[in-house]
Amino acid sequence: MAFDFKKIKSLFVVEEANLNAKQEAPAKKGKTPAPADPKKAATPAPAAGEPGKVTPKFTEILFHALEKSNLPGVDYLEYRQSLLSLEKMPMEEKVRYQSAFAMAQAMGATPQKLVESAAHYVDVLKGEEAKFEQALANQEASKIQGRRQKIDLLNRAIQEKAEQVKRLTQEMEQHHQEMEKLQQDIHEATASMETTKNNFLASYNLLVSQILKDVENMKSYLK
Repeated sequence: MAFDFKKIKSLFVVEEANLNAKQEAPAKKGKTPAPADPKKAATPAPAAGEPGKVTPKFTEILFHALEKSNLPGVDYLEYRQSLLSLEKMPMEEKVRYQSAFAMAQAMGATPQKLVESAAHYVDVLKGEEAKFEQALANQEASKIQGRRQKIDLLNRAIQEKAEQVKRLTQEMEQHHQEMEKLQQDIHEATASMETTKNNFLASYNLLVSQILKDVENMKSYLK
């Protein structure tokens, strides 16, 4: 059965209002802080190990990948749709999984097919992760490595010019300023890529954890 983007999205993502409410922390009342140094406040350093956020940008990329790889017939996605339709019913989780399976079974589904199709979608998401990691590596090569090489060259130039006469002092200062700008560029690029990586991983982990939980429950309940 074909699933379009909006239908696949409805199987995994909470309402946008709830998502935004979780991501936006309420403003704290209190003493107004003193103005920060503009140079220091321009680009906050990325916190080590800071968890990423589930973002619409990355979840939509992953949903489109699932949409393009949707298997024919009744599979895990249709089964998950049945599970969600039973969420508000007063029944135990085991009964809910079994009831959803009864509906899927009437259309030719088997526990093995459901588990295998769920594994297929996890593989699809893992493929998107691999593509993201490659794109991130390309960004690092283009935005950071070249600047680091240029910094090394400038350091050597400074060492050479330091041995020259006083008339070259102005040229040395120019190189120092350029180095500071490149260091700032690296700082900004690193902060941006770290946030991007964390946001992708949070989105990826949310979807994979939901699928893997269903797989475990299917293995446990559908025998």
